[in-house]
Amino acid sequence: MTKNSGTADDVSDVFQDSIIVLYRQICEDKLELTTDLKGYFYSIARNTWNNSLRKKKKTLELHPEMPDDSPSEEAADMVFERIVSRAFEKLSHDHKKVLTLFSEGLSYETIAVKLKLKNETYARRKKYLAKEALLEMMKEDPEYHDLFNFRR
Repeated sequence: MTKNSGTADDVSDVFQDSIIVLYRQICEDKLELTTDLKGYFYSIARNTWNNSLRKKKKTLELHPEMPDDSPSEEAADMVFERIVSRAFEKLSHDHKKVLTLFSEGLSYETIAVKLKLKNETYARRKKYLAKEALLEMMKEDPEYHDLFNFRR
């Protein structure tokens, strides 16, 4: 974690949070091990850390002393947002739903419950497929090729 924007304090926080998640799963009789406990615990810790990074990214504040982006960067950002928006609208309802829930910072376990999926592995797979579909839709957009100077 220290190699991924974390500190020593973050390591102990994630470790404690992961223990709590594992404890709750055991108490609620929701623990279904399909691998060894060490690997399962590691995946809980990784998911906990990734969720915390997503939350930090969302709450990042802008400081007034930071320089504004150049006009060309702003224009490119607006074009990119248009491309993503158009591609997102073309997605199926299921793909939109899973990507929206993921972007809200929900865990795969929570997404699985909300979408009535068998487990978090299916939620991961659905999110992966939705992301791939979104990327394919984006690549079909003519502005995408213009923005990144690609030739068809």
